Amino acid sequence: MTTNNWTPEQPIVSLNNVYKSFGELEVLKGISFDVMKGEVICIIGPSGSGKSTLIRCINALNDINSGSIKVHGLEVNDSNLNKLELRKNVGMVFQQYNLFPHKTSLENIMMAPELVLKEAKEDVLVKAQALIRKVRLEDKQNNYPAELSGGQQQRVAIARSLAMNPDVMLFDEVTETEYFVLEKELTCLHVWHLTAESATGYANCDRQPTSCST
Repeated sequence: MTTNNWTPEQPIVSLNNVYKSFGELEVLKGISFDVMKGEVICIIGPSGSGKSTLIRCINALNDINSGSIKVHGLEVNDSNLNKLELRKNVGMVFQQYNLFPHKTSLENIMMAPELVLKEAKEDVLVKAQALIRKVRLEDKQNNYPAELSGGQQQRVAIARSLAMNPDVMLFDEVTETEYFVLEKELTCLHVWHLTAESATGYANCDRQPTSCST
């Protein structure tokens, strides 16, 4: 994605006075903040407070009514911006996972790097197998989504997003599963990967996130 003279000293994500409404319902009201490269932040709020809407706006899945959202210095709502190119660099783990039901766990992880990034299948396979080990699902790599629990599907979705090596990661309710015992481990995985790859993490949580120590 063209970076428009963006430098690492500038925010990789920048929101300025963002407003978003659905009809007469005002969901986002003057939201402003900056996120630097390598920073991990968590937005906390009750259900219906606009957390999911906010991160969907950052990924250009929802348009804003007014204000500015920039990623890599580029205006997300610019009509001339290639949204598909934006999303190559802004990964998102959806609340409902959005896995392809006809693909196995491993195939779900491999699909985007092969088809979108045009990476060699052999290289993608090695990367996908490493990621599925990191989320502790190597014994489920040949299972289809319908054969996985909700928590397992979410972990596959996390690995799938990380396989794209995005500059920015958006997690929608990433710890909202029955696998509370794994919450700290998964949080550490996110922080480890994002730190190692110098990416930026952005999470949407309904409760205080678990701290991570290394």
